[in-house]
Amino acid sequence: MKLRSKLLNLTAVLLTLFTLLSLSADCQNALAQAPSSAFKVTFVEIGSVNCIPCRAMQPIMKEVEEQYKGQVKIVFHDVWTEKGKTDAMKYNIRVIPTQVFLDKAGKEYFRHEGYYPKADVVRVIKMQGVK
Repeated sequence: MKLRSKLLNLTAVLLTLFTLLSLSADCQNALAQAPSSAFKVTFVEIGSVNCIPCRAMQPIMKEVEEQYKGQVKIVFHDVWTEKGKTDAMKYNIRVIPTQVFLDKAGKEYFRHEGYYPKADVVRVIKMQGVK
C-alpha cells in the first residue's frame, strides 16, 4: 500500500512538472509568434513540407514576403512536427494547407483552407492597408 501511494505521489509530481514546462514553452512560443506591431499583417501558413499543395504555397509565401517586406510577416508551421501539431490545434486546423491572416493586433481577420493563389493572398493582405 505504501509503494502504491508513493507511486501515485510521484506520478502527480511528474504530471505537474510536465504541465508547468508545457505551459512555459507555450507561452514562450506564443510570444515568439506574436504579431509585431511593425507588420500590418501576419500570414500564418499551416501545412507540411510533405504535402503537395502545401509545397506549392512555399514560393507564394516567399514572393509575398519579399514583395511586401516590412509590412507582412510570414510564419510557417509544419503539422508533422511536435510544435506544428500544437500550432495546428491552436488554430483549429482541419485541412492542410490552411492560411490564417492576422491583423496588426494579432486578431484573425481571414482564413482559407487549401491551395491559395498569390493574387488571392495579395487581395486578402491588402484588406489591412498593405501597399
